[in-house]
Amino acid sequence: MTNSFSAPAFGRGVRRALAATAATVLGAGIALAGSTGPAAAAGYAGPHPGTFTGLGFDTCAAPSSATMKAWLASPYRALGIYLGGVNRGCAQANLTREWVATQQAAGWRFFPLYVGLQAPCSKYTRTIDPAQAATQGRAAADDAATRARDLGLAPDSTVFYDMETYPTGDAACTAAVNAFVSAWTIRLHDNGYLSGLYGKVGTGAVTDQVDAYEQPTHAGPDYLDFARWDGVATVTDPAIPESYWAPGRRMKQYQGDHHETWGGVTLNIDSDQLDLAVLPAAGFADFTGNGWADVAYRDPASGQLHVYGGNGTTLSGRVTLGAGWNGMDAIVRPGNFDRAGGEDVVAREKSTGYLWLYPGTGSGITGRVKLGAGWNSVREITPVGDLDGDGYQDLVAVQTSTGALWFYPGRGGTFGTRVLFAADGWNAMDELTGGADLTGDGRPDLLARETATGRLLVHPGAADGFGVPLPAGTGWGGMRDLVQPGDFDRDGRPELVAVQASTGHLLRYVWDGGAWLPPIRLGSGFGPMQPLL
Repeated sequence: MTNSFSAPAFGRGVRRALAATAATVLGAGIALAGSTGPAAAAGYAGPHPGTFTGLGFDTCAAPSSATMKAWLASPYRALGIYLGGVNRGCAQANLTREWVATQQAAGWRFFPLYVGLQAPCSKYTRTIDPAQAATQGRAAADDAATRARDLGLAPDSTVFYDMETYPTGDAACTAAVNAFVSAWTIRLHDNGYLSGLYGKVGTGAVTDQVDAYEQPTHAGPDYLDFARWDGVATVTDPAIPESYWAPGRRMKQYQGDHHETWGGVTLNIDSDQLDLAVLPAAGFADFTGNGWADVAYRDPASGQLHVYGGNGTTLSGRVTLGAGWNGMDAIVRPGNFDRAGGEDVVAREKSTGYLWLYPGTGSGITGRVKLGAGWNSVREITPVGDLDGDGYQDLVAVQTSTGALWFYPGRGGTFGTRVLFAADGWNAMDELTGGADLTGDGRPDLLARETATGRLLVHPGAADGFGVPLPAGTGWGGMRDLVQPGDFDRDGRPELVAVQASTGHLLRYVWDGGAWLPPIRLGSGFGPMQPLL
């Protein structure tokens, strides 16, 4: 990064210190002088950099507004801005909330950069303490998120951690950096921001994240910003597997320390190719509104309903929705059922058979609305998303006496006329859960377990019912409270959470398009907690 460190650095950190050393590399850089830049973009107010494909640059200090205006003549439309960090070198006199708003209005995108503690095996003086790596990663993320909010950067903006060169092959150093990066990512998610990491190809900064990419307990960066100063404006690289940070999750610093002049103004910059897209939304099950799916449950001992906020990797930040829920014998989350914003709760009152809607606010629930009576004649009351495509969230339920499957089309504060989807056969099924698109056809599907065999089946969703069931795994007889939490880690794949009856562990499963990947443990002590929702 374009910066100044307290010790020798490589990559973005101290381009000026490396100018002479890098001269031969920079000779391979592409020449942009004389090129015709893109037309000025319309104002932008979304997350940064958001969904963006094109050229960007970074320079040590945020340029003046006059310079930014002159550089609208350039081919660049994204700019790296240095938010903070103990190793940030340049003063940022121009980097204010007002400056950010002015540049956004001109159409500029930003890729925010944070230059914090470096690897303990690096040559820097301000480094990660291996014994405090996770704590320090969380602190850095909290500071970065505060600075991003102060600058007016929207939620889901990405903050890239500048991790400069350190050697590969040092196991203790790798463990410290990975613990730091994982904590940085998780805490940024808790704060409503996305995580990025910058490093140079061939050094530990990139190699360690590539090696840890498929480790389920490692919360790697959402986006990778890698440096290879070969002058090639692409985001592919032989050192990074094609399926990692793809699609739309990479940027490359392809040319280091050099000068360019646009609009009559010269800057010393690094050049970058961006190919980025905002991560897919969780889709549903985001009660807390931080962009990430979460998990709720009732504690029968207290009758309280709790929501644990998700962050893509773990659960944290419990919200309590009050007591008195032991009077309910079915509790589900149907998404934004009333379309008033926030995720709602629907519950059946055991003593009356009434079905109640509890509108969610993101931090609690307000009042309740009676949705109907007579619901004690059905079981497996299950949200299935907007199955009929009318913009409202829907439910299905099984008639206890006949095994018929009924569809209840949502209408916001009530239901339309229920529709018979199947006359019988569903009493052989339990643990129904719906809402996610497992078949990839754009419609929500329904998962159901065969009670006798423990087989899990996908019932493809359609406007008028469900298609022929497809196998979705065996051995599910030992699990209970199967719930689809949307796209928990926002990687574009549906997921499932369930409680393992024998251990009380809360497990998360990722659907790879045809099967469930091995489970990831989200928590323990869920044995007495029922239901999960």
